[in-house]
Order: sequence, then C-alpha cells, then structure tokens
Amino acid sequence: MWTADEIAQLCYEHYGSRLPKQGKPEPNREWTLLAAVVKIQLTADQACDRSDGPVQVTKEVVSMGTGTKCIGQSKMRKSGDILNDSHAEVIARRSFQRYLLHQLHLAAALKEESIFLPGSQRGLWKLRPDLLFVFFSSHTPCGDASIIPMLEFEDQPCCPVSRDWASNPSVETSDNLEAPEDKRKCEDPESPVAKKMRLEPRTPGGTAHRQSFGSQEKGPNPPNVSGSNLTAEELASVTGMSPSGAQVVDVYRTGAKCVPGEAGDSRKPGAAYHQVGLLRVKPGRGDRTCSMSCSDKLARWNILGCQGALLMHFLEEPIYLSAVVIGKCPYSQEAMRRALIGRCQNVSALPEGFGVQEVKIQQSDLLFGQSRCAVQTRKADSPGRLVPCGAAISWSAVPEQPLDVTANGFPQGTTKKGIGRLQARSRISKVELFRSFQKLLSSISEDKWPDSLSPQSRSCRRV
Repeated sequence: MWTADEIAQLCYEHYGSRLPKQGKPEPNREWTLLAAVVKIQLTADQACDRSDGPVQVTKEVVSMGTGTKCIGQSKMRKSGDILNDSHAEVIARRSFQRYLLHQLHLAAALKEESIFLPGSQRGLWKLRPDLLFVFFSSHTPCGDASIIPMLEFEDQPCCPVSRDWASNPSVETSDNLEAPEDKRKCEDPESPVAKKMRLEPRTPGGTAHRQSFGSQEKGPNPPNVSGSNLTAEELASVTGMSPSGAQVVDVYRTGAKCVPGEAGDSRKPGAAYHQVGLLRVKPGRGDRTCSMSCSDKLARWNILGCQGALLMHFLEEPIYLSAVVIGKCPYSQEAMRRALIGRCQNVSALPEGFGVQEVKIQQSDLLFGQSRCAVQTRKADSPGRLVPCGAAISWSAVPEQPLDVTANGFPQGTTKKGIGRLQARSRISKVELFRSFQKLLSSISEDKWPDSLSPQSRSCRRV
C-alpha cells in the first residue's frame, strides 16, 4: 500500500518544491524539524476491485509545518492571535485543520469534489471510506516518546550526572543537561553531549528496538554503572518491558518538564533519570511554557481526533490518523507505542465515537536534509555555532494563501506596534481558524445547520 520511506520521501520533496526560502534554515548555520499530514487514497479501480493483489493508492501532502520554538506563558494572549506552540508537529496539525475547513466548505457548497460525504444526520459529514491520513515527523516527538533506553554497548547521550547533584532535586538547573539553548538538544544525536548516530539494521519483523549510536565494534568501552544501584523495576519503568539481554544503562533525555503538581522525574543517575508515561510541558528559556509536549498532543489526537472541537460540530465521527511515520533519528518502537497508545489505555468516559486508536507506527530510514544531524554533517569543521531556526512555516492544501511564515508566534516581520492588527495574525492562529469556522457557518442556511449549532439547541442550553 505504502512504505515509511515513501511517505518520508514525498514529504521531503514537498518541502523542497512547495515551501519558500523564507522561513527555512540559514545554510550551515541553522536546522529545523519537519512534520506533515499525507492523504492516502485508493485508486478508483482499486476501490471497485476486490482482488487480492497489491493495493494501489495515491499519496498527497495536504498540510506541512516546520518549527522548533514555543513561547513562554507571559507572552500568551487571550485574544488568540498568537501561536503558543510552533513545534513542527503542532504547525502541521493546525495546517491540517485549515485544510479540513476548506474541504467542508466544498462539501457544503456541493460544487466541487470533497473528502467528505453527507452523514446520516442533518448537517453532519463523514470522511470518504477510500481515504486515510498518515502523520509524518522528521524527528521523534518531544516528551515521553523521546525517553529512549540506551544499552550498555552504546555511546551515552547525556553528560554524567553526579550523585550529589542527583540527590538534591530541589536545585533548579534550568535543564542544563537537556540544553538551555535548544528544546530538543539532548533528543538529537548530534548535540555536544551525544555521538554521531547510525541506525541498526532492520529486523524481519520491522518493529525492532532501533536507536543511534556508534559502531558496537569500534565504540568506547561500556560505561561503569555499578554505582547506579538500579533495580529491575526501575529499569522496567524506563524501557516499558522487563530487562533482559543487554543491560540498560542510560536514556535519551527529553527537555520537556513534568506537569507542575504531578509526579516528577527521579533524576537518578543513568537509566532511572526519567519517569516514563508522564504528562510534560515544553521547556522555555527562563519563561516557562504552558504547551504540552508533542508526545502528549499526539496521544490526545489519537483519542479525540485531529479535527478539534469546532469542526466536530460538522462531523459524524472524529478524523483519526491511521499511521505515524518518523524520520531517521534516535528512535524506539516501544517508547513510541507507550507514549501514543499504551499510557492512554485507561482513559474512559469518552463520548460515543471516541476512543484510543491502534495507530500504526513506523520509522523511515531517510534523513531530513535540514535536520540537526544532516546540517552538522555538512557543516563539518566550519566555524560558528549551529542553532535551531527561529521561524516556522505553515502550508495547507487550500487555494488561497496556502503559506504562512511566523516567528515568535506572529507573521514574520511583525513589529510590536503592529501586534493586535489583522495583518499580525497567523492564518492558523486560534482567532483566524475561528473566523474560518464562522465563514463556513454563514455559507450554510440555518435549516441545514447541525443540531449542535441550531438556534433551538442554543436556546435550550441557555435555559
């Protein structure tokens, strides 16, 4: 039907051909992350043919996002005209919502072919049965999915943690181990505290525990972890499975911080540094953020869908992702499944039609050309510091103004004096997506509105 490498290649080609130079990393000085939503559609012949032959599909990128930044809580605005979270995964999802809004416009107008068909209830629509969506990210999502166990024969990803420091969790360190200048530094194999990576060969099952990491034959001697005193239970809490075979001695560490007021990381040396399965917020530089980690957001979308609350008014059922594909980077199939599916199994009391999905998770062997790893390799011995790109790019498969380039949550080039004006809003900001929703609603006669939006329904709710 499709492979992880096909999805990655399609997204990389789209990035190169459809996204502008503006907002992309400065060559040999900056890097960025990439995410996208790909529409998979059965060919017309295949939809009618019930044969057992290979399934033929067409693939199309319908939304794309780049970015690595996130604003602090002091910069958030009640007006909804700023992007709080500009990580690539979030930009791609918000761009996808813009695409869905456009497709609902087409469906309601009955003028052009849309991805939606009329549902069984008045004013509601459902996704065509020959379509599905695949989410692509060039890097493992920040947060729980990036807490990846390291085996004893692998190079260590982080600076050593002294016993004195680890035993005093009250000391505020500003996540120096995870990189103060970069939210994902310790999740990247080319950080100053990580070694050059190479992926292990695939196993026949395709779900191998694959990670980074220098040659086993030429790498350094295994580190001495005799002082860690890790129990089997602690190791199991890191790996998500009973320790067997090679010993787990450390983990890739995430810069995402545990949600305040909840259980926290032990910060013990080695593999027990992190507590897995917890909700986390993205780190800020001094000013804490209120944005949940990308692992947490993907887990939420896997339960509630990607459409959001506004679009759900028009949909008979949520729009779920059928698969998540990750590009070449430090990766663990077990950690990804735990973060997106496993830790959500006890979620209950959901409305009808919602539930934890068994989303397919795969990794590609293709590296994103603007990733930290790729840029570091090209940069080689060139002088100067490598930094994350400060801009974010949004692209949606819509006919009018599909591109949006932002920095610090506003369209690139916005001045302090211009903030608050219509021109200073990203097209995927909360307020602009709400305006698009209002336009959709105004284009439909009230007698065709879904029950949840009908005047009678609103009157009943006020009573």
